[in-house]
Amino acid sequence: MKIKKVSAHPVEMKLTEPYTIAYETVSSTTNVFLVLETNEGIKGCGCAAPDIEVTGESAETVLSDCSEFIEPVLKGVDPARYIYHLEKLKTVLQNSPSALAMVDMALYDILGKIAGLPVYKLLGGFRTRMKTSITIGILPVKETVARAKGFIEDGFKVLKIKGGADVDEDIEKMIKVRKAVGEKIEIRFDANQGYSVYESLKFVEETRKVKIELLEQPTPKGESDLLGGVTNNVPIPVMADESLMNLRDAYRLARKNLIDTINIKLMKVGGINEAMQINSVAKAANLEVMVGCMDESALAISAGLHFALARPNVIYADLDGHLDLIGDPADGAVILKDGVLYPTNKPGLGFEPKLF
Repeated sequence: MKIKKVSAHPVEMKLTEPYTIAYETVSSTTNVFLVLETNEGIKGCGCAAPDIEVTGESAETVLSDCSEFIEPVLKGVDPARYIYHLEKLKTVLQNSPSALAMVDMALYDILGKIAGLPVYKLLGGFRTRMKTSITIGILPVKETVARAKGFIEDGFKVLKIKGGADVDEDIEKMIKVRKAVGEKIEIRFDANQGYSVYESLKFVEETRKVKIELLEQPTPKGESDLLGGVTNNVPIPVMADESLMNLRDAYRLARKNLIDTINIKLMKVGGINEAMQINSVAKAANLEVMVGCMDESALAISAGLHFALARPNVIYADLDGHLDLIGDPADGAVILKDGVLYPTNKPGLGFEPKLF
């Protein structure tokens, strides 16, 4: 089997409602879909969700990477030698993690279709479904509470609240959300780098009764010692997100005991293969893992889900980035029911976008 055609397709998708985090407001996203067509009729599909703030990429740079590097490396090769091809591309795409991720997804998709198995079973098949959180961006207190109650009515059991702009308002928000949703709902908080160490400690101390499940990336990503200053002085798990971009970051954070938990996003780290290596470092360091996402098509969400389903120490999921996208070509690539995500159980990543 050989790859006979490589094509990339940018798709701009508006969000049903813009959202705000500590450093930006988002109203739309452009994902790039990669299709690898083989001479035996099997197509592998992958997806990149570039973000200048997070991955340092744009849709334009991903398309350029595809024509300059990805197509020359992959055209005419055996897709089953996926590690060989990924290692070749890692050297030229070291600053393009979402571009590498879409190649990784497409190759795993082909592999699963060759085997006639969903990717998560190829990787180990530890579980068959996973509960996901649903995210609430930065909103006024009253709107945050109303949104939280609405999501619980929709069946979600885990809330992720964004903050980091005003610690006192964040504290008020968390207290009122807990009162509104009751004790059984899991609540996570993401400061998106917005706090100092002092503000982080204040937030945790004054929300003790809220019983927050974890605190995500409270301090700036470039100052990992500050992250450690929070981790070592609070009683709840502290998670690294923006501070973790690759395998080296995972090793450094784990070796210095700077965090309790890490958020692995395929778009940041370069796909499923890299995610599994980072996860192994986490397991060796006795760290828990969350699989996260950005504003991603359901195809990319599916890839994150397959990774999470395969590994026992990936115990948290924040895979809601597809839910607000309008016109997603891969709508249906994952199944959501009462806040729980299921794969389609079709071969590969379980879906083939019809537009390409």
